[in-house]
Amino acid sequence: MSDLTELAANGTVMAASDEFFADKENLLNPAPATFQPHTFTPKGQQYDGWETRRRFGRTDGHDWVLLRLGAAGIIRSINVDTAHFLGNYPESCSIEGACAEGYPGPDELTSWFPLVPVSPLKGGSDNLFDVDVPWRVTHVRLNIFPDGGVARLRVFGDVVPDPRDLADVPFDLVALRNGGKVVGCSDGFFSPPSNMLQPGESRFMADGWETARRRSPAHDWAAIKLACPAVPVAAEISTKHYRGNSPDRVALSGSTDGKSWFPLLPETKVQPDTEHRLRIETDHEVTYVRLESHPDGGIARFRLYGKRTSLDALAAQWHATTPI
Repeated sequence: MSDLTELAANGTVMAASDEFFADKENLLNPAPATFQPHTFTPKGQQYDGWETRRRFGRTDGHDWVLLRLGAAGIIRSINVDTAHFLGNYPESCSIEGACAEGYPGPDELTSWFPLVPVSPLKGGSDNLFDVDVPWRVTHVRLNIFPDGGVARLRVFGDVVPDPRDLADVPFDLVALRNGGKVVGCSDGFFSPPSNMLQPGESRFMADGWETARRRSPAHDWAAIKLACPAVPVAAEISTKHYRGNSPDRVALSGSTDGKSWFPLLPETKVQPDTEHRLRIETDHEVTYVRLESHPDGGIARFRLYGKRTSLDALAAQWHATTPI
């Protein structure tokens, strides 16, 4: 799943049938679930996840939770993580998707289609499900049978942005939510380069891209496919939180095919824990950029702005993946 985007990141947990023991919002916490035994609230042992009250033998039906994805796209894999839920995990689950226009409320969502059929779950573990559905998904509904607790829900896939949202407005050409994607890197020992392309400001050191300490005379790099072809004008490179481990210099190269590279930005000195805005002087259209970290270190966020030359490929992909 390293080449896939976590589509639910920065999403919203919109509604749930029940959340008596543990809040539904915990499902999208980016940190791994934790557990402290003998930590009780007035409702019982505290769990880091979503947990419903006991339904079996009491009422008909099953519990469910509804999410709006942080980035719409084609789902390839889903992880229903039941970490620390052992005697209280659901017996099974199913997952549905919807492709909706605009910003509907929970009661306005219709035309659900199956992503994962009813499938057994294991307690205290990752439950990975491959998804083979060609449609773009904006919302996900997790059904659990009949009740219980789920620690985290991770949704992985390929972003498919709505080209109408990008037409005639400035946007970040490498942002994950706009369709930017890491296609290669020299190293991601401490944290992967896709972290740089997330929305918002970096929250802590591991929320960026950090390489291992280099011991050879070379440099680290990450190659990124842009959301659409463009002529880059400016880059924003943040080393926030990286103080004793930021790069000494950065550079940018461009490519139309991801194979042959030409310079966009020469090696430029950067400072620790600093946001840098760097102008790019070029007339060349690019489809890929390669961000170089000299000689190594951590970069919190990378943004790239420019003059897009075509949204045709994005529009074709969007039309082909929108349910009829």
